[in-house]
Amino acid sequence: MATSRQYLKGELQSTDFAFTNISDHTHAGAVVWYDLVDPSREQLKQLSEELDLHELAIEDSFNGKQRPKLDYYDSHLYITLYQAKFNREVGEVALAEIGIFVTKNAVITVRKGNAFDMKAVEKRWDDSSELAHYGTAFLLWGLLDVVIDGYFDIIQPLDEELDALEDLLFEPGRTDIKVQKRSYDLRKALVQLRRVAVPIREVINPLLKHNGDILHNDMMPYYQDLYDHTMRVADWTESLRDLVTTLLETHLTIQGNRLNQIMKQVTSWAAIIAVPTAITGFYGQNVPYPGFGQSWGVWFSTGLIVVISGALYWAFKRRDWL
Repeated sequence: MATSRQYLKGELQSTDFAFTNISDHTHAGAVVWYDLVDPSREQLKQLSEELDLHELAIEDSFNGKQRPKLDYYDSHLYITLYQAKFNREVGEVALAEIGIFVTKNAVITVRKGNAFDMKAVEKRWDDSSELAHYGTAFLLWGLLDVVIDGYFDIIQPLDEELDALEDLLFEPGRTDIKVQKRSYDLRKALVQLRRVAVPIREVINPLLKHNGDILHNDMMPYYQDLYDHTMRVADWTESLRDLVTTLLETHLTIQGNRLNQIMKQVTSWAAIIAVPTAITGFYGQNVPYPGFGQSWGVWFSTGLIVVISGALYWAFKRRDWL
């Protein structure tokens, strides 16, 4: 399946034209978008010949698994992006890669499978059709805007998940394994998001400083807005990572405090139990002692055990060791 569009003077002229007719639709100032899903090497080679695309960019688009980046070539730009979606049930972030060729009159997207939601991009273009006369700058802006907005859709539930985890941390009946697992899943999701969201700054910032003849200068305020959004995403992501780290440190501190409390209780009871052990051991000697062979000696040793053990219990309880 392939999807394509042609814009002429800000108006949508045609859609879903054949792949072999890309260059025919870029005449007289027209702008085209073509979406390639799982393209073959032959298709990419043909695309390179039609639009004069660099072989290194073609190779990157075919192999995939690139970091988010922007490459400048003489005749075009090549951009790699990742769309992200958060699955709350399993606590994972799913990533969908897309390669974008941007020339003066064409935007070509290359993706593997249908994980990337291109319908959302088309909707963004339709909702902002008044900007279509800006050509490829408009098409690229719509695509970037959808991707970056998707990052906000992930950060919000991650933030809510972190709040819920903070509440769980101080619940009396919590289980340490549950806290550790949810903390790990949350940290893993944030690392995945950070890996694809933060480098977007390196994509948009050069577009603001060096757009050349490819992007329309009048679209720069919209790209500046995208850059502001990327900074918000980066700052929010970093703050959440710091909060997760703080939460894990707090969890370890709570565990340490609980262990200290248990050790105090065990030590206190051991001290109390040591009293009758010592006294009965003393009276078990085969030598004369106070009360030896006398009935009052039993009562004296028993009373001594009760008094000393009670005194230790009272002292430990007063110091909150029991």
